[in-house]
Amino acid sequence: MAAELIKLYEENPDPRKIQQIVDILKNGGVIIYPTDTIYGLGCDLTNRKAIDKLCWVKGIKPGKINLSFICEDMSHISDYVKNLSTPTFKLMKKNLPGPFTFILPANSNVPKIVNANKKTVGIRIPNNKIPTAIVKALGNPLISTSLREDDIVEYPTDPEEIYENFKSMVDVVIDGGYGHNTPSTVIDCTTEPAEIVREGLGEVIL
Repeated sequence: MAAELIKLYEENPDPRKIQQIVDILKNGGVIIYPTDTIYGLGCDLTNRKAIDKLCWVKGIKPGKINLSFICEDMSHISDYVKNLSTPTFKLMKKNLPGPFTFILPANSNVPKIVNANKKTVGIRIPNNKIPTAIVKALGNPLISTSLREDDIVEYPTDPEEIYENFKSMVDVVIDGGYGHNTPSTVIDCTTEPAEIVREGLGEVIL
């Protein structure tokens, strides 16, 4: 069955459509959604079936996938991260929400979620009301990854083209307008001082 294509406006996402998406996520669905950078592939982190399906769509084994958690705000982060230092907290506070992925030491919850021996987790709080509204209504973060491998030159940006390419593999494609072709800036906070490991869309405020 083909995925649903759901149009949402970033300025004011329709709460009924958000709830429709959340119901699909809770039922093990995988979605493609807009962020403040590239379009992402996501699912409910509490649903094992959904995580397996997300990995299948990406074409990678669950234990090998580099996942980020999309959070609504900073309050979720301590559920998945250990030893968040004061400098790291301040750095995140200055730059979030925004086009950044912060690599942080994972606490014991993360390996249980992804069924792998993960020592770190990527945390994203996008500056886009669509994913944050989904996470708020869902009640916990989304597990997220990019649609394509990170070493490719071009990320898909047109939601209708994305729909045509992925409609037989996912449950929902959200049309939130054209996406960017540049991914997030990745900051490794497992070292002091933090280190930028991928230059992306965001310019870090130190």
